[in-house]
Amino acid sequence: MRLLDVQISHAGPFAQVYFPFCDEDGAPRMMTVVHGGGGVGKTTLAAAIASTRPGHAILPQRELTRGSPHAAPPLVVCSWRPGQDDPERPHPLVVATPNARLTDDDEREVFRRREQVLFDKLAREGGFVFVSIPSTRWFSRQPIALAAPGRSVAQYDVRAATSFDDGVRADLTRDTKQALAYAAIASALPAPPVDALPRFRLLGEAMRSAVNALTRLVGYAYWGLDPLSFEPLFQAEGGELVPFDAIPTRARHLVAFAALPVRALAAAYPGRDPRQCEGVVVIDEVDMQQDPGVQAALAAALRVALPEVQWILTTTSPKMAGSCDTRDVLALRRTADFGQVQLFTGSEARTH
Repeated sequence: MRLLDVQISHAGPFAQVYFPFCDEDGAPRMMTVVHGGGGVGKTTLAAAIASTRPGHAILPQRELTRGSPHAAPPLVVCSWRPGQDDPERPHPLVVATPNARLTDDDEREVFRRREQVLFDKLAREGGFVFVSIPSTRWFSRQPIALAAPGRSVAQYDVRAATSFDDGVRADLTRDTKQALAYAAIASALPAPPVDALPRFRLLGEAMRSAVNALTRLVGYAYWGLDPLSFEPLFQAEGGELVPFDAIPTRARHLVAFAALPVRALAAAYPGRDPRQCEGVVVIDEVDMQQDPGVQAALAAALRVALPEVQWILTTTSPKMAGSCDTRDVLALRRTADFGQVQLFTGSEARTH
């Protein structure tokens, strides 16, 4: 599954804005950096995408309505290419805010709604991976807690929602540690003799390579699990082993950026190499806690970590926006005359 475009009306600072996530030929862009200062709607865009996708189309949450000056109700329309989840489909899937009417043609509108309901059912059977990481993320210091994988880390719930403004629920430590531990333990176990059961060797390899693609930016390498505590360990450039809770905060952010998508892909496509599976990952304020050197290299490192994932990153960092191809940057700015937020693409996205 990949995103083609988003239209947002009457939400946050947007009166009506169309966001393209595909190139001129209609192919989804694998990397999009949404650049802008505070208050221009980056989080509103991330929340809009998260709430309007196959398997999880819900009424607008407070991230879309808070501070909105618009009298009309918010409307979000997203076009998706199912890709690996439905390779035979010849045209995009349009997912809209529930109860929204997109056309005056009754027959077409009924068909669109039935199609959306059909894909909601298909998504609950597996696939359609979407991972969102909010800007309110933080990392507590807590020991790893393992539970039955079949009811926790090995499951992918397409209806799982992420709040983009609730810091209480944005502690990523437990989920990140569980993802690392599950991949290491499952891949170390003997392959099951029954072909119907998934094999996990590829999960361990994918987790290690994806995490290292990012942590090498700050001088760390994922070593494995402490055999006594199952806590993830990382090797510093000097050779010493450091537990996850002791590595710098910027490194923990990078570990989560890789580990959480790998876990979701592995759970949604059991037995397959997560590095070869499609999905969409949205990270709000991806540059947070990172120094300028990492900001400039992060987009390319994410592409290396999971090449089949479509990355959508929001940032305030000119360094990060400048590190990407002009075609991959969407800039949000307030106009000087009316204070409205407008979208700039191409060469205009680089003009400050």
